[in-house]
Amino acid sequence: MASPSPSQPRVTLPAVASEIHTAVADLVARDGQRYTPVRRALVEELEDTDQPLTIPELLTRRPGMAQSSAYRNLSVLESAGVVTRIVVGADEHARYELSEDLTEHHHHHLICEQCGTVDDFTVPPEVEDLVDRALGRAARRNRFLVTSHRLDLVGICARCR
Repeated sequence: MASPSPSQPRVTLPAVASEIHTAVADLVARDGQRYTPVRRALVEELEDTDQPLTIPELLTRRPGMAQSSAYRNLSVLESAGVVTRIVVGADEHARYELSEDLTEHHHHHLICEQCGTVDDFTVPPEVEDLVDRALGRAARRNRFLVTSHRLDLVGICARCR
């Protein structure tokens, strides 16, 4: 179910920083772009956190970076398959995280509709298998080719309740 699309070959690597940057440089080059210092800084910040970050949060962590540069470079990284954008709500900033192909950490999200936080969660392998099979059946009924899945639970976090 989580196989890559033919146009975006999967890059498999251990979670070692230098190897992640090598893989990112390869993905960005395949997309006809360069792995610039700003893009590297964004990848380093996303690699250094345990939850998806908004652009304002990234700018706080990298005070010298221009907002327009962050938007533009995250767009390039998203197009290359390096980052995943998580849309929280109409009034909230999107959040960004490294793609699962780079981190090899399949997970889902708990999204608070009040404060906009996004927390990762995983499910046991047997539950993930049941979800994969159920989604596969739904996709086949609709003649849809699944390349991966994301499960976002939207509600109110413990801090906001």
